[in-house]
Amino acid sequence: MFDPAFAQRLVLLNGLFPLALCGWDGFLGQLGANPLEFILRLTGGLALVFLTLTLTVTPLVAWFGPPWLIRLRRTLGLLAFFHASLHFTAYVWFDKMFDLAAVGVDVLRRPFILFGMLGFLVMIPLAATSTNRMIKRLGAARWKRLHRLTYVAAVAGVIHFYLFVKADTTMPLAFAAIVGLLLVYRWLRAQQLTTLGLDPKR
Repeated sequence: MFDPAFAQRLVLLNGLFPLALCGWDGFLGQLGANPLEFILRLTGGLALVFLTLTLTVTPLVAWFGPPWLIRLRRTLGLLAFFHASLHFTAYVWFDKMFDLAAVGVDVLRRPFILFGMLGFLVMIPLAATSTNRMIKRLGAARWKRLHRLTYVAAVAGVIHFYLFVKADTTMPLAFAAIVGLLLVYRWLRAQQLTTLGLDPKR
C-alpha cells in the first residue's frame, strides 16, 4: 500500500534539493558573476513553482485522484512560503543591507517590488494558519475563505516575475497561463456548486 507520508517526505526532499545544490555551488564559488541575482532568481522561481503546484492539487484530485494528493498541498504551500521567505531575506539583506527606508522607496518606485512584496505578505497568514490546530480554531469555512488568498499571492507573484524579466518573457507568460487556467477552473467550479446549492470549496 502506498504511504502518503512517504510522498510528503519525498516532495519535501525534492523541494529542498535545489537549495542544497545552490549552497554547494556557493561553497565552490560557482554562482556566476552576480551571486545575488542567481540566488534571487532561484528562490523566487522556486517559490512561484511551488505556489502554482499548490493550486494545481485540487483540480488534479477532482479530475484524476487519488485523494491522498490533497495531503501534499500543505507541504507544497509551505515550500512556496519557505522559498519566498529566502527570496525576501536575500533582497532585504544583501541588496538593501536591512535598510527598511530603502525597501520602502523600492516598493513605491518599482512596481515589480510592490507586487513581489504583496505576494509575500499575503503568504504570511497562509503559512501561519496551515496547521490542523489553526484549521480547527478558525473553522473550516473561514479557513477556506482565508486560503483563497493563495490565488492573490500567485497572481502577484506572476506579475512580479513578468515585470522583473527585461527581455525573454516566455516563462512569466507560461506561469500566467497556468495560473489563469486555475482561476478559470475555480470560478467554474464555484458556479457549479452554487447552482447545486452547495458552498464553493477551495
